[in-house]
Amino acid sequence: AAGAPKPLPSSGPKSLREMPHPLATSSSEEMGPALTPSPDRGGGGGDLSLPNGTPVDTSSPASSSSLLNRLQLDDDLDGETRDLFVTVDDPKKHVCTMETYITYRVTTKTTRAEFDLPEYSVRRRYQDFDWLRNKLEESQPTHLIPPLPEKFVVKGVVDRFSEEFVETRRKALDKFLKRITDHPVLSFNEHFNVFLTAKDLNAYKKQGMALLSKMGESVKYVTGGYKLRSRPLEFAAIGEYLDTFSLKLGTIDRIAQRIIKEQLEYLVELREYGPVYSTWGALEVELSEPLEGLSACIGNCCTALEELSEDMTEDFLPVLREYILYSESMKNVLKKRDQVQAEYEAKLEAVALKKEDRPKVPTDVEKCQDRVECFNADLKADMERWQNNKRQDFRQLLMGMADKNIQYYEKCLTAWESIIPLLQDKPETK
Repeated sequence: AAGAPKPLPSSGPKSLREMPHPLATSSSEEMGPALTPSPDRGGGGGDLSLPNGTPVDTSSPASSSSLLNRLQLDDDLDGETRDLFVTVDDPKKHVCTMETYITYRVTTKTTRAEFDLPEYSVRRRYQDFDWLRNKLEESQPTHLIPPLPEKFVVKGVVDRFSEEFVETRRKALDKFLKRITDHPVLSFNEHFNVFLTAKDLNAYKKQGMALLSKMGESVKYVTGGYKLRSRPLEFAAIGEYLDTFSLKLGTIDRIAQRIIKEQLEYLVELREYGPVYSTWGALEVELSEPLEGLSACIGNCCTALEELSEDMTEDFLPVLREYILYSESMKNVLKKRDQVQAEYEAKLEAVALKKEDRPKVPTDVEKCQDRVECFNADLKADMERWQNNKRQDFRQLLMGMADKNIQYYEKCLTAWESIIPLLQDKPETK
């Protein structure tokens, strides 16, 4: 299909199959109902349990189909088995009595059974994308939700209805949906299905849909009364990496913005500089040709610099901002994981204080253990996926940046070389 996203790269030497999800083991009994985008997707499984025999609450946000997709992720290296494609295009400005806003066309093509039609086309505004992300965070608390482009811009600095800004936002929203589409769990979320298919999304917003899973509720209402003893080494390393990554990227972002600002200031001066030579040439008959050539050369350099600044603004800065926001999203998931682990440790301590000879582990403690296991498995898998995407995105970004700079300097070199013959001494005719 036209505009179809590129297939994801392999998740690396360590397959997701080597990171078994706690809900992936099953017995021969029939599985109970789970929160899935379609009632047809829940059959054919068995009662789920942890390796230690702890029963699992089947109201977990991970459905049987999404778990299967998680395990089959590495088999889908060439994209041939992809069955969901989403694009964002055709921004339109709407002027109403109370407000002015932009909507975007969201087109979906799919062969999945939970969709009634093979193709959908709906219009969505920014706040609809924001609603989707909030719902994904509520219903899939153990997963990393891709970030949205920032909603607010500084008044007077950026016109949010300008073609450049709208196009930059359209690209970011398109990437946001493609990130979700590529995810083996989030792409099966019911809220995502509604976002892609519902003609009137406001009706679902008002209903609230009340689809929070028990896991989502338990994470949402965890209080700050539990204090984590110590974060496991692998998650402590992730936290330290995210802190350093966001710090370094923030520094690069600030410097890049300053460079672009200085380039634009230089461009203003350069545009005033060139015409001066042209005006001078009109007064100097013998020097008119080289002076006109110099003016044209500076004009060509202006055009090249303008193109370079636009590429930096439209292609380079948005990727930096996305990954700064991405690291904050990952930190939030890590914080939720720590809260659940702290709750689990507190419950274990409470059981240990009982003076029974062989106290039985309460069900709520076992369920809390299950939540910790789910967070651990999902966070590891999403971190691996994020690292792969990051490597691919930054390789492409830096190569593109190098190419654009090479092109800029080549254009400037060609412009300056073109006036050398005009400046050289010509033999006098006798």
